[in-house]
Amino acid sequence: MAHEGTDRSRIPGLNNTWPGLTSPTWTGLPSPAADSALDASLSDRPSDKVLSPAHWTGWRLWLLILAGGACIVGAALLTRMLAAAPHVDASWRVDGSGRIALASSNDPALRVHVGQALKGAIAGPTTLALPDALVLQRAARWVIDDSQRERQQQLQAEMSTLLAQPQLKLFFTDGAKAEVTPRPRGWSRLPLLSGALTLFAVGLFMTGMAVLLSSVSARNAVYAVMTTCQAGNLLFIAMEAAFDFGLPAPFAAWDMPARTAFDLCTAAAMINAACLHPRRLPGSGWIALAGWALALALAFGVGSGAIGHAWWWTQGAVVVLGLGAIGLLSWSYQIEPHPFAIVLRRFGVVTVATWALLTIALAAADKQPGVTHNIADVGSLVWYVFLGSLLLLVPFLAKSQNFMREFSLLAAISTVATSLDLLFISVFGLGQFASLTLSLFISLAVYTGVRHWILAQLMGNSMQTTERMFEQLYRIAREVEVQPERTPALLSQLISDLFEPLEVNAVERRTDKTRVARDGSSMLVPVPLLGGDTTPRGSVLIRFAQRGRRLFTSEDARLTDRVVEQLRRAVHFDKAVEQGRSEERLRLAQDLHDDIGARLLTLMYKAQSPEMEEYVRHTLQDLKTLTRGLAASNHRLSHAAAEWKSDLTHRLTAAHIGLKWTFVFDDDILLTVVHWSALTRILRELVSNAITHAQAEQLEIDFRLENDRIELTISDNGVGRNPRAWSHGLGLGGVRKRVKQLGGTVEWREVTPHGISCRVVIRDLSARW
Repeated sequence: MAHEGTDRSRIPGLNNTWPGLTSPTWTGLPSPAADSALDASLSDRPSDKVLSPAHWTGWRLWLLILAGGACIVGAALLTRMLAAAPHVDASWRVDGSGRIALASSNDPALRVHVGQALKGAIAGPTTLALPDALVLQRAARWVIDDSQRERQQQLQAEMSTLLAQPQLKLFFTDGAKAEVTPRPRGWSRLPLLSGALTLFAVGLFMTGMAVLLSSVSARNAVYAVMTTCQAGNLLFIAMEAAFDFGLPAPFAAWDMPARTAFDLCTAAAMINAACLHPRRLPGSGWIALAGWALALALAFGVGSGAIGHAWWWTQGAVVVLGLGAIGLLSWSYQIEPHPFAIVLRRFGVVTVATWALLTIALAAADKQPGVTHNIADVGSLVWYVFLGSLLLLVPFLAKSQNFMREFSLLAAISTVATSLDLLFISVFGLGQFASLTLSLFISLAVYTGVRHWILAQLMGNSMQTTERMFEQLYRIAREVEVQPERTPALLSQLISDLFEPLEVNAVERRTDKTRVARDGSSMLVPVPLLGGDTTPRGSVLIRFAQRGRRLFTSEDARLTDRVVEQLRRAVHFDKAVEQGRSEERLRLAQDLHDDIGARLLTLMYKAQSPEMEEYVRHTLQDLKTLTRGLAASNHRLSHAAAEWKSDLTHRLTAAHIGLKWTFVFDDDILLTVVHWSALTRILRELVSNAITHAQAEQLEIDFRLENDRIELTISDNGVGRNPRAWSHGLGLGGVRKRVKQLGGTVEWREVTPHGISCRVVIRDLSARW
């Protein structure tokens, strides 16, 4: 049981208030400032409006169905177009001289030419020379040189025209030629990669639409822009994956301007998102406007052809905007230590770093056609998959989506491995095996470090040992049993020690189980009805785990529910045990009273001398005190002290020893039977020891209870000396044992001019209940 001196109405280091706190309901997470209130989906506050199934009705549901229908129709039309596009049944690669070589084919006319380099193609009146492998580089977006990009787009358009002819003649460098008939690929022979990327793009777009429609806001609109742009990038890659060469002219022409705009708008949206989430920054409108102005101006310049070195401008602008978003997240964390800012910043660092590495690798391999082709196709594909999976992960960071987290990190590390492999080949001239081995070794090391660095913010570690948590849990259970009205404060103390949040608040909102905000910033814990309490106590709202360094997760919610359940069980168990103890004590007290008491009373009346009668009377009085103590479940301290004084005065008077009694307390607490019994026996044994051995004339007893700390001092003016040399028998050994059971210490020492003083100190008395 606690008292006023230990009632922590405020937990040190936390922003919490008890009770009478006026707090917002759970339609928005409480925050010191309105501009840091969280939004649904992207910022994902768990408002009832967002979580309720009834929310998805009316225009929101119709718009979501419309968007889904449009995606399905668009994906079907795209797949139909790819299936109907003319195709030569062959696969091609870049040989050592940088030319197009036939890798394999199921066409008998081409199978005999496997391994030969392609020189050109003729269909009808059109002739196309292929002196290099530029036509195999599917994406104009990842061609560095402007003139080479124009030539690549022209080659793709001309090859598309040739494939549309009924007959196509292919010429090889060894002088051989083969005549083939381009045929539609058909649905069944479309590349699996193309279908997977199409589905990924649809899922990414629909996630953005669901987030936006769940709660229409600027934050969610920015998120929807990012997912839409990256879905567009993935669709372009899906189309390019269906063609070895011969991308249809409209798509080849739009590849560079459209995908440049997608990348720049995504980077600008990241700047905008960092200004708004996890809190709105000062001057956020102007900062976002500057980011969008840069991105749109550059996208327009690239699309119109007004800007030279377009690839370099685009790559550099994405890096600059990405670094700007990282800086804004750092600024946001300084203003308010929101763990989501740290997580986004770390993901931002990985994203920008892999983008820069991909850029460097492609630039270093610019003069090696085969290497450039691999980086542009494979490296960029992996990076876009990484960014798309990261965008899918953002709204669900606190939901323990382990697969998505691991997939995102593996995609990022795959980008690193691909870029390093090709960078080592092009720059350092390493062999294929050495380059692959070294890049994999470095990538695995980076993966291990980055995974711990990022996921530590999501999962974190419990700052409290299991032993300490359960010790505290059962201590709180005993306090709750005595004072049920303190359940919210005690529960707050328990979960604060477990998660170390920056803010703890009592709210009137009731919930049936622990709930975590979907951005992981806050957790709502229901206050259970314990100790016979029937008054609803609301909930406890905690924000920013580990002082703003990590997110709450669904695992934290499950752990908290288990802790609350254990607390409930501990209270019920303790009540059951205490009831059993009380019944047993009452039975023992009744037996002692009826049996031993009756015999002592008989002996008192049959005593042969006044001294024997007085001794038996005193023993009978001790028995009454003992049975009364056993029968009561607890004892008020002031009442116990009065009984102690009366009993000790009677005994000392009989021994012709004076008593000086001092009793000071700051809270008239209730002593349990265990504490009452232990303190009673300690006092009696120490006084008995003084009566028997000290030959004292005066005994001073000083009993103090201050700040949940008992200090008992018993001093005599007898003949005792050198307590260190005493042998502790049953009496003094029993004193030590009982003091230790109460978590205290006992010490004997000599006093001036003569006598012995015994000092008993019991700290944190309520912690032992």
